[in-house]
Amino acid sequence: MKLPEYPKYKPSGVEWLGEVPEEWDRCRFSREVMIAEGQVDPEKAPFASMILIGPEHVESRTGRLLETSSAAEQTAESGKYFCHKGNVVYSKIRPALRKVTLAPEDCLCSADMYPLQPGRRFRSKYLFWLLLSEGFSAWSVLEADRVAMPKINRDTLNSLQMPVPSLSEQDAVTDFLDRETGKIDTLVAKKRTLVERLKEKRTALISRTVTRGLPPDAARAAGLDPHPKLKPSGIDWLGDIPAHWEVVRIGKRIVLQRGVDITKDEQNEGAVPVVSSGGIASFHDRFLARGPGVVVGRKGTAGAVYYIEEDFWPHDTTLWVKEFFGNHPRYVYYKLLSMDLASFDTGSANPTVNRNLVHPVLVSWPPKAEQRFIADFLDREIAKMDRMIAVVESATDRLSEYRTALITAAVTGKIDVRGVRS
Repeated sequence: MKLPEYPKYKPSGVEWLGEVPEEWDRCRFSREVMIAEGQVDPEKAPFASMILIGPEHVESRTGRLLETSSAAEQTAESGKYFCHKGNVVYSKIRPALRKVTLAPEDCLCSADMYPLQPGRRFRSKYLFWLLLSEGFSAWSVLEADRVAMPKINRDTLNSLQMPVPSLSEQDAVTDFLDRETGKIDTLVAKKRTLVERLKEKRTALISRTVTRGLPPDAARAAGLDPHPKLKPSGIDWLGDIPAHWEVVRIGKRIVLQRGVDITKDEQNEGAVPVVSSGGIASFHDRFLARGPGVVVGRKGTAGAVYYIEEDFWPHDTTLWVKEFFGNHPRYVYYKLLSMDLASFDTGSANPTVNRNLVHPVLVSWPPKAEQRFIADFLDREIAKMDRMIAVVESATDRLSEYRTALITAAVTGKIDVRGVRS
């Protein structure tokens, strides 16, 4: 919808604000907002039973609380700030993440956050929206980048010049943004649910196809029997499989090998990619693996599976398929993708996939000639699903950007929301 502007504007004298409505005032943050000082012991009553909010509990850019648990449940030890119900709680670290929320009740917040108590000229909810705006975020990121660890200290925040609409206008902005962002959030939630369902469908299609074969229509198109005879697999969760398939330990059909450690200097020379769980670097012309190949995250992104087209050097943080025994690499890729390899870990504090736990696993395995048809089918179908997912995720991103733009326009007076109704 096309929203009206204010009748007249004036320069605010503040770069991040630009022009503001003629009737609006401006003030220094420290004159109208109090940043709490002094900390309490979260292990003592009554504080131990209070909700404790940290940056990790606040959704970036929306202010939604992702979870609530007490200081005792979080085994909090060091000093925390006390927050009154309705205080604005702002994360002073990594301001680009825009972690700000409203205290749902009397509670605590971590030392990485500031409890903010507005004075008589500000509503808490308007201050909340202001701190979520694009302009404030740009200002805070610029100020935070002046120190080694991105952080907004008290003096910096207190120096902020901010707009001061009348209380009635602040109420109008709050009502408008509560209503409109609520609509956007509902749409975003629906799209995220759709993405999750598409990803679940994607996973189910891969699992079903690599364990039981092609759907009838796809099998018929490939010149295969669309309704092959079945036999018991002997594996409870798998059930019946095509009679011409076999049940075999996966270590009899492929060999997973641990990668090798390479220094940073070595990684940065030459043209052969080094594939690690942390990314891809280049290496000189020696290599261990001929492409195409399949790589599994051993540490870091443990259990993640990648298909590599070119020659590569597998890093120590990965496992790689050293021997395919003539099996189709793309089929092997999809097979490993279906196995939840992250569950085959060593049980250590740092999750690490153990190939010796993977090799004995019993799986259904099709003839080599059939593997190509399965891989081709999945390549086509997964590409379609990935395109659908990309379209929905792009629409979600646009909604989120519109949400931020709407907040920014409303709190800085670029639109006049007085009298605007749904």
